[in-house]
Amino acid sequence: MKPIVPPAIDRYAENFSSPPPTYLRSVIDETRATQPDHEMLTGPVEGRFLELLVFATRARRVLELGTFTGYSALAMAGELPPEGRLVTCEVDPELASIAQRHFDASPLADRIELRVGPALETLAGLSGPFDLVFVDADKENYVSYYERTLPLLAPRGLLAFDNTLWSGDVVDEGDRTPGTEAIRAFNAHVRADPNVVCVLLTIRDGVTVIRFA
Repeated sequence: MKPIVPPAIDRYAENFSSPPPTYLRSVIDETRATQPDHEMLTGPVEGRFLELLVFATRARRVLELGTFTGYSALAMAGELPPEGRLVTCEVDPELASIAQRHFDASPLADRIELRVGPALETLAGLSGPFDLVFVDADKENYVSYYERTLPLLAPRGLLAFDNTLWSGDVVDEGDRTPGTEAIRAFNAHVRADPNVVCVLLTIRDGVTVIRFA
């Protein structure tokens, strides 16, 4: 992942954001030490942003597509009330196992339900409403995830989609790779939907936040 934010600025933002709790620091350390694609980790700044979305929406039910090693799920669950619940979906059983281990080691295990399998199949068995939906899964299905999660969203809920600047490649007219084209198609699809209001934020690799119009 090519950085959108200059590394020095990124470090400054992290240093002047509230540090993550110990159980989240453990996820960071293990992911960076063991995962070749550790740059996919949500990280402290975006994690705090997601936590703030839970706080601002007073969310009681959260849905996540793309668990990876569990950082974002734990970050969001930390702001849920004791009776709140977060459902997170991961297609890779090995990653799901790592995430579950971190969930179990945290004080938030009873708030998180991990479902393993293709997200579109899992979505078919879920019912709303969810107060917050965070999507950080395979980019080729972003439009499908949008269309499937929007009906599950509470009237004053928020959708958040990660990686919507795609390392800046979305503005490279010569880049026609599948991932870039998928993100471009998603961004255009959401922007053209008259039923929603959206903003693409330059947080980390780009986060698009969406609400009903």
